[in-house]
Amino acid sequence: MILNKTIIHFRKKIAGLAGLNETEIQLLLTPNHIHKAELEVNGKTYPAFRVQHNNARGPYKGGIRFHPQVNEDEVKALAFWMSLKTAVADLPLGGSKGGVTVNPKELPIEELEELSRSYIRAFYQHLGSAQDIPAPDVYTTPQIMSWMLDEYEKLTGKKDPGMITGKPLENGGSLVRDIATALGGVYVLEEAIQKLSLSGKRVAIQGFGNAGMNIAKLLFDQGYKILAVSDSKGGVYNEKGLDPYQAENIKKAGGLLGCYCLGSVCSIKDVPSEGFCRGITNEELLELPVDILIPSALSNQITVENAANIKAKIILELANGPTTPEADQILHTNNILVLPDILANAGGVTVSCFEWQQNLANEKWDEQTIKQKLKDKLVTAFNQIWTEYDQNEHDFRTNTYILAIKKILAAEKLKGRL
Repeated sequence: MILNKTIIHFRKKIAGLAGLNETEIQLLLTPNHIHKAELEVNGKTYPAFRVQHNNARGPYKGGIRFHPQVNEDEVKALAFWMSLKTAVADLPLGGSKGGVTVNPKELPIEELEELSRSYIRAFYQHLGSAQDIPAPDVYTTPQIMSWMLDEYEKLTGKKDPGMITGKPLENGGSLVRDIATALGGVYVLEEAIQKLSLSGKRVAIQGFGNAGMNIAKLLFDQGYKILAVSDSKGGVYNEKGLDPYQAENIKKAGGLLGCYCLGSVCSIKDVPSEGFCRGITNEELLELPVDILIPSALSNQITVENAANIKAKIILELANGPTTPEADQILHTNNILVLPDILANAGGVTVSCFEWQQNLANEKWDEQTIKQKLKDKLVTAFNQIWTEYDQNEHDFRTNTYILAIKKILAAEKLKGRL
């Protein structure tokens, strides 16, 4: 899988470029703790995991996913990734991850709640606002976070809203959390556009879920031309531009994005002729003549087979691991700037950090404050990478990894653990 490929790539390439010795490599690749349990709900058992990778820079931080393909190796790789992501954004946090091997769509609401509470009962001694702070991930929700917080506080006998993030606003959640990943991506993208003096604003977005839909609307509102969007069933391309708000309405009504091209109900704003519009596949979307490509759904989409056909000047990775290491080299050779996932989609964990800080201080920050703090964090991170490393010598992802690794190792050394 792409996550484990990333770790292999780290050992083969990044570790050497960063000048790491074997002790440092093993420290970075070995989680501090791996916790496992079997959760029993209504006579069925579900494997559960909490991997705490590194806490040199602060308490562990990472989501909990409910998915049928969750396994220990995946959770370990994701925890490693979270350590890098929090370091890149310069958050006072480490990295962790959790998961349960389950298809939550098959569970009635009562069993989903019991599973969520069982997870906390299994691991609560390893969690807390000063120890390890979970958050939503794949197929987990603010409601699940509320159940987990309630169970934790029952077990510990104390109020600790900062022990988990991604909560509803009524339970101590943060404003901006719903668009944080997309908004962070916009801030990083705008900084890259300025550095490259890129004048074109034509955009294609693969993945029209939460992150993809939100960034489509944010960019559209700022004057970018959204030429194509897609979901798991296919997509739509219009050389004159699409209105993502109309596409969102079609999806909410149960329609297919491809029908965006047909009939008055699915018509496109300000398009003089239907002839400009056509349905496309996810594979075709990646190779469209656009300035900015945003893979925001699946991993392993840009590969050695299609990398040479990419026409965009900037790739903004809102998805985790959409580009393979082999494709990275091709893109770099072709002068395509890849803004890697551990920076490009770090808006989510950054606002999660803000939620945690608000809970600890018993404060509520307003929307503008959070947006400005988010922009400051990610723009600073981008410029640190851009300024400190030669972008011609290594690709931007490599430089991003090196920066994160140096921050983690510096903290380890100061603590006397290395």
